[in-house]
Amino acid sequence: MDDKIHVIFGFDMETDVGSFTPYYNGVQNATAPLVEMFDNKGIKGTFFYTGDAARRNPESVELVKKSGNEVGTHSLFHETVGDQLFPIPGVVPLLPEEVPFRIRKATEWVEEVLGERPVSFRCPRLWSSTAVVNALEELNYAVDASYPMYFYRERFVPYHPSEQDWTQEGKLNILQIPNFADMVMKSKDPGLERDRDQWPLFRTKGADALMKRVDSFIKFMRSKGLPVVLCFYFHPWEFIPIEKSYHYGECRVTPDRFLTLNCGDKAMSEFGILIDRLKDLGAEFHRADEFAGRWNKAYDGQIASV
Repeated sequence: MDDKIHVIFGFDMETDVGSFTPYYNGVQNATAPLVEMFDNKGIKGTFFYTGDAARRNPESVELVKKSGNEVGTHSLFHETVGDQLFPIPGVVPLLPEEVPFRIRKATEWVEEVLGERPVSFRCPRLWSSTAVVNALEELNYAVDASYPMYFYRERFVPYHPSEQDWTQEGKLNILQIPNFADMVMKSKDPGLERDRDQWPLFRTKGADALMKRVDSFIKFMRSKGLPVVLCFYFHPWEFIPIEKSYHYGECRVTPDRFLTLNCGDKAMSEFGILIDRLKDLGAEFHRADEFAGRWNKAYDGQIASV
């Protein structure tokens, strides 16, 4: 492609605090200010909606579409569609045979609201699988932006996965875009190594702390002679004030502190700083679908991940 830094901002449009509440305050109240910031900064990105989020918030989908940003898909109800990396209370992973139906139904719901077929997907929590990727391929998706680099630690650039193992390179048409992590730091989290990840540093410790991870990743990639692609993931609920606990149904949910820390104005401010810092590096910002087209044209299977 070139030696520039390529950035893909992805927003997972889901219920507040992920699977832990039934509310859509983030989708309802953060879409407009995020789109406005994108317009002011002159950048574009991709907003991945669960089917339910799209159906319940058509005005949010329409705003993203009219602004020139991309509308993608993010499962049906923020369920675990792929391989579970760690247990989530009350969230039971789909069986592999259930996956094609759920992804097809999520696609249909988003398409009903959007007025066109979405072509970019991201799994909740970045938990994809071979069943997911094959289902997306069958539906002619162009992108799955789900690969969690902090966990698998094998693929550092976008790649076309194998139909036998989604974490390996193969001949599927869909492009897998890894979400970057710090591959140089020494992890203190054996096995999972989640402390390598990018999220949620931009708000818990600030944009400059996240930029240290960015700088580390850029140096890592350039030392290998590989193109630099920075795929980020955020959530709309991070940009509104979040309650410390929620009561609904028959229980009270108290999210871990890192999920709620500095949500709201602080997150929005740090996000703006992050964009400016990346612009200072000369980064180019892309929608996921547009990036996939450019990547496929430039490389077409001519590059290896390592």
